[in-house]
Amino acid sequence: MNRRDFAIAMAATPVLAQFAHAATEVVEGTDYLKLQTPMPVAVPGKIEVMEFFGYWCPHCNELEPALEPWVKALPAYVNFRRVPVAWQDAQVPYQKLFYALEAMGVGNDIHPRVYRAVHQQRLRLDNDAAITTFAAAIGVDGAKLAGAMKGFSVSSKLGAANQLAKSYQIDGVPTLVVNGRYVTSPELAKGDVQALRVVDALIQRARPQR
Repeated sequence: MNRRDFAIAMAATPVLAQFAHAATEVVEGTDYLKLQTPMPVAVPGKIEVMEFFGYWCPHCNELEPALEPWVKALPAYVNFRRVPVAWQDAQVPYQKLFYALEAMGVGNDIHPRVYRAVHQQRLRLDNDAAITTFAAAIGVDGAKLAGAMKGFSVSSKLGAANQLAKSYQIDGVPTLVVNGRYVTSPELAKGDVQALRVVDALIQRARPQR
């Protein structure tokens, strides 16, 4: 069984996942890093989990099969946010695409299809023509999508996302941040499923601080 199949199996097996999560002991400096100065969360009163990611990133694509069912199973007291990151001009359209789909109310449904388009179909969604073709293939109004990508709302969210990445000093993706205080990643935790176990433990650690 490869890493992706294992991740899917673990995420789809609640009893095993819960047992694994309960048994996990996480260690600062080994499994996660703790920020000296906590950052504010978007929704006061809820524990926040942020994923800094890029549709263009193969490691983010590898994490997604485990992350998607994990997010759906999160308790109501956890607020999960995705924050797209770009370090090159060619990556900016992917940020805009994420926020445009979100603005159109189809972000959650289309999110995994963007990953498939980029990493399985090998589409480069970094130009208007490619994005219009992709929109037609998934049944989304291409003109409306293009308009949303150029709109003020997307521009504002893009600026906020870039500022968040700068504030957290994000230098690699995927990176997971819990409650503006704890930072981990599949690279740090030594695996995709392991990273989610670490986040589970950090969520519980953050609960008394609510």
